[in-house]
Amino acid sequence: MSITFQQFHSFTWLLLLIGSNIKASYWLLAFLPTSSYILPRERERRSMMARVEDVVIVGAGIAGLATAKSDGLRTTGAALTLFPNAWCALDALGVSHHLTSLYATIKKGYVTNIDTGEIKQISFPASNGNDLVGPRSVHRKALLKALADELPPNAIRFASKLTAIETQEHEGSSISVIHLGDGTIIKAKVLIGCDGIHSVVARLLGLAEPVYAGRSGVRGLAVFPQGHGLDNNVQQYGGLNRRAGFVPLNDKEIYWFFIICLAKGADPSNDPEVIKREVIEKYAKDLPPIYLDVVRHSDLSTLSWAPLMFRYPWHVVFGNLGKQNITVAGDAMHPMTPDLGQGGCVALEDAVVLGRYIGTSFVQNGQIVPKEMVSAIGKYVEERRWRVALLIAGSYLSGWIQQPGSGGVMKFLRDTVFYGFIFHKLVKLSHYDCGKLDF
Repeated sequence: MSITFQQFHSFTWLLLLIGSNIKASYWLLAFLPTSSYILPRERERRSMMARVEDVVIVGAGIAGLATAKSDGLRTTGAALTLFPNAWCALDALGVSHHLTSLYATIKKGYVTNIDTGEIKQISFPASNGNDLVGPRSVHRKALLKALADELPPNAIRFASKLTAIETQEHEGSSISVIHLGDGTIIKAKVLIGCDGIHSVVARLLGLAEPVYAGRSGVRGLAVFPQGHGLDNNVQQYGGLNRRAGFVPLNDKEIYWFFIICLAKGADPSNDPEVIKREVIEKYAKDLPPIYLDVVRHSDLSTLSWAPLMFRYPWHVVFGNLGKQNITVAGDAMHPMTPDLGQGGCVALEDAVVLGRYIGTSFVQNGQIVPKEMVSAIGKYVEERRWRVALLIAGSYLSGWIQQPGSGGVMKFLRDTVFYGFIFHKLVKLSHYDCGKLDF
């Protein structure tokens, strides 16, 4: 029996949580036992009416859309940089060509020490000399749209309020029972949590909560209607517990970021005007004029300020990333700091690897067999566990060592040890091929 990639995804069913429903679901699952939502007799009656789906994916970020694409886009974050591993994954998903024609490859970057004025040049060679998989910065919405366009409209349920998840035994196998706020009950042969850093599915698996990295970050998109005239290179500035930078997306738009060490809870207002003013007048006032000019041209609708969170790598190595027919992907599995730019890239890897194991089982059996999913999810978890733990650790190390000022010891560690030896090894982690989808 043969099956195309599009046919494989046609039997997936995407549960999309949007807007305030996402936050409500997080807190409900965190503080209330699932058995308290529906009275036993009522639950039994509704269970008789439950619809059965092969695969249910909770969430519509990069991992969720890549695993079972959708036209409901969760577009937090204006842009991101995709490294060779992401382009290999997008190629496997059959969508890379939608983006490579729109965005230019980044060849190099410049890192300026704002304390000393010293500038270091960093090259970004493409994997295996293939320019098509070199790093490119793209609009997040464009990436999600490229993934979304592959899924039929009826594969998504919008504005669904998730109230409870429980597991049941069915014909000798485990299935997940998902309760929605409107009384709908869905039984899933496979449940995949792609619902972000505060994942309800990760909580269901017992994964430890992400922790604050001690830094907060601002992201935004600057728009120059007449053109900005800059080369397509990354510019970064570091020192005095701050790190900032920008990279052009095209001739008129520039993606920028600002990261600073702050006490937890010390972030400014969520008001974009306040965020912009705080960056320009307070936190980045002594940065080069070119950077401040980029911030001044920000599209306020794209600005966000958030604490940087990550999951301890040992919680990933020793934690429960899958149980029976349930697993997680993307930030739900491996939230990491953005210092290596690998969060979205690794989420795309997850989608391909998980899709390969589930799809292979589907092809071999002609259907989703719940008993087979235990083995498929187990193989996915073991393939991903060590790689994502290493990237979490590498991202944290990269951010920690680049953030401090120009003290003698830290300057030696940063300029000689990190940029001289460690950085290039970390960059090689992005030259990774997660494989193909051969069914």
